[in-house]
Amino acid sequence: MLSNSVNTNVGAMLALQNLNATNMELSQTQNRINTGKKVASAKDNGAIWAIAQSQRADIGALGAVKSSLDRGISVVDVAMSAGESVSDLLVQMKEKALAASDTSLSATSRTALNEDFKSLRDQITKIVSNATFNGTNLLNTGAAAVAPLANADGSSKLTVAPEVMALGGAIVTLATTASFNTATIALTLSGTVDTSIANVSAALARLGTKSKSLGLHATFVSKLSDALEAGVGNLVDADLAKESAKLQALQTKQQLGIQALSIANTAPQMILSLFK
Repeated sequence: MLSNSVNTNVGAMLALQNLNATNMELSQTQNRINTGKKVASAKDNGAIWAIAQSQRADIGALGAVKSSLDRGISVVDVAMSAGESVSDLLVQMKEKALAASDTSLSATSRTALNEDFKSLRDQITKIVSNATFNGTNLLNTGAAAVAPLANADGSSKLTVAPEVMALGGAIVTLATTASFNTATIALTLSGTVDTSIANVSAALARLGTKSKSLGLHATFVSKLSDALEAGVGNLVDADLAKESAKLQALQTKQQLGIQALSIANTAPQMILSLFK
């Protein structure tokens, strides 16, 4: 190696290489501090970045699952609220019908009770037809099941079957034109209403179980999403305390490198002293 050459300054070349390496490390550290990530792009670490992107896709999908579950819960809760109102109305209707079955009751009183009975009957229809959330009604005639998403790839769903509480159905067996004008008919309707109350109670129990199931799964999905986010953070997030300490060290190293390069650049001038 030539140590006294004006054409080739090996010392300056080495000092410049070391300074460039320091500048590159300093740039990486500054980028980590700016972004808060040690892997901000595929260029930083292709394998880790690819894994993190895959997990981010799952996190986004779980967000859609959570929204789907929340909508499903709202649909079921609206249906339950309406069903409870239907049950309350049926209890009042039973009271009216049973009171009208008293044979000692006057015709005028029975007629008044029948008017109340029909008003309550019609109210059930109004409640059932308006038990809608986001265009979905689980209680009306022709209602379809709701099936919120249960996992990130959409291969699993949680199905909630409809509980049709329209008059004249399998649950509320009371006819749409049900009324009474005699004690005998009133007593028969009282039994029909009693059956409907039992059916509605069973339907509400089923809806309550499904609502609880959806709520539990929504909580699980939320926790799973949080765990995935933490996992992605472990893969790509930078330790800012460590990066801060490294930044100061690299800045000092950079200043020393500049000084070393300056010294190396002045070395050829020392050759002049040989010719004095």
